[in-house]
Amino acid sequence: MPDIVLTRIDNRLIHGQVATQWCGVVGANLLLVANDAVSTDEFRQGLMNMAAPAYAQTRFFSIEKTINIIGKASVNQHIAIICETPQDVLKLVEGGVPIKKVNIGNMHMADGKRQVATSVAVNDDDVACFKKLQDLGVELEIKRVPDTPAESIDKLFK
Repeated sequence: MPDIVLTRIDNRLIHGQVATQWCGVVGANLLLVANDAVSTDEFRQGLMNMAAPAYAQTRFFSIEKTINIIGKASVNQHIAIICETPQDVLKLVEGGVPIKKVNIGNMHMADGKRQVATSVAVNDDDVACFKKLQDLGVELEIKRVPDTPAESIDKLFK
């Protein structure tokens, strides 16, 4: 069973907060970006590699590859999975990735979305994915950075 120490939704993927704060707090030594577009975008991968801490490896896998390969992780790998959307996390969980808790960190405002928390904007499809994740037994947490209190997940469903 892979040692998944963090699963985070952040549409910025790997950036300063993930690299400098979350990795150290959760003890991650592997940042796995599970994202179909980024898995083939060497430019974006290069930018994220620059933001990653020196002690952590990075991987950029499609959702399908993540599902297929996560079970082969070494016991020495302490994995932070970073996804762009709740839809991607739901695909991972439905594909058998043993995700127990999801940190909802940053979902930017866009057309058709409503702001529900400090750094979280959702649309109806996002809310449906969060409900389904809960139904599958996944704990949800809205928390931008490790040293701030979690916001109520009830905000997602109003």
